[in-house]
Amino acid sequence: MRDMVYVRFQSPERSPRGHFPGVFALANGLAREGRLTEEQYRFWRAANDWYDAAYQDPSRVDPAVYDPGVNPEAVAWFKESAVHLLDRVPGYLALLAAHGVACERLESADPGRIVYEDEHQVVVVPHGRRPRPQPGTVPAGPGNSASA
Repeated sequence: MRDMVYVRFQSPERSPRGHFPGVFALANGLAREGRLTEEQYRFWRAANDWYDAAYQDPSRVDPAVYDPGVNPEAVAWFKESAVHLLDRVPGYLALLAAHGVACERLESADPGRIVYEDEHQVVVVPHGRRPRPQPGTVPAGPGNSASA
């Protein structure tokens, strides 16, 4: 049996917060900044409404799923079987391209530690990520008793 393949569309550049924004965040940023034409805005609004109705928002199921202290750098990936969702992404890619915003497609059979899953998507913490120290804590390391 073939392994599940996951698909993600994201910026090739890290944001100032240190993560790679996904296709929806990139398009939402354009809308929030008022950079969309009327036609582009209508597309964006209708497409976002369609996606909101078509699949679950993981943060409504688990409010901590994207919490950086709990799941650092958590990001969503489509399951490749979610064809009806993937088929609509090219409209977003065209919108981004019209504004010179780069977005790349990634595929992986193992994108990270799964912290949320439903029939269409997973949210993962990329491999090699450890929880960031919370304010007031001392990171584990040489010379710290927490590194035992």
